[in-house]
Amino acid sequence: MSPDVLLVGAGDLGAAVGLRLADLGHDVLALRRNAALVPPPLHGRSVDLTAGTPDLSDVRPRLVVVALTARPRTEEAYRATYVEGMARALDALQVPPERAVLVSSTAVHGGSDLPGLQDETTPVAPSDGPGRQLVAAEEAFHQRLPHGTVLRLSGLYGGASTRLLDQVREGRVTDPHRWTNRIHRKDASAAVVHLLTMAEEPERLYLGTDDLPAQMGDVAAFIAEQLGAPAPPPADPSQGHGKRLSNARLRSTGWVPTRPSYREGYAGL
Repeated sequence: MSPDVLLVGAGDLGAAVGLRLADLGHDVLALRRNAALVPPPLHGRSVDLTAGTPDLSDVRPRLVVVALTARPRTEEAYRATYVEGMARALDALQVPPERAVLVSSTAVHGGSDLPGLQDETTPVAPSDGPGRQLVAAEEAFHQRLPHGTVLRLSGLYGGASTRLLDQVREGRVTDPHRWTNRIHRKDASAAVVHLLTMAEEPERLYLGTDDLPAQMGDVAAFIAEQLGAPAPPPADPSQGHGKRLSNARLRSTGWVPTRPSYREGYAGL
């Protein structure tokens, strides 16, 4: 039987999405450089999208998820993976899917200090090459799948990375006043599945972030308390800088984060 779901990219987030869909009864095919790393019951196919067009003549998925990862974080790597690689995969499909979600990033909003919360109506303002390529990828995605949905995720956490925990433990939090936006990986994967399976037709764009933009100093102080580490420099709202994001549009579809803030996400460390 031909799989009814295609994952274009099956790293930590893509695989988590695939496993959720498999639990719902879907048959999932995942494209990844090394198919041996694709967790069962997902079916893996070894494909390097930066090297050539895959043969997908045997695949007619109803649902498509594009969740790619580029390394290193350079404009060239992002173009090769997110723009050119994604285009090869989508162009190889024989028929368009019923629904598709491209996982993008709120990095396309740059680090602007606009007043109030930014949302899907805020113009993009990428501040570097990778951000510009993500904008190009969103455009290429909608050119091929006009009915598709882009989900811009804020800072992912909750996986294997201990980078922020190490910074707090070692006293290396240097910008406590910066506003940060984050989403737990479990809530992010749930959001992708929700947009693929919700009864109503999703819109073209959503921001995926939790309920509470927070200054880094507040987040670090909570983590330090959990770890028993020295308290970091305190945050000062009057000196806050950076963007703050709203999840109102995504929440209006019925998606609810299980970790609405960093407190629930980092509790129990």
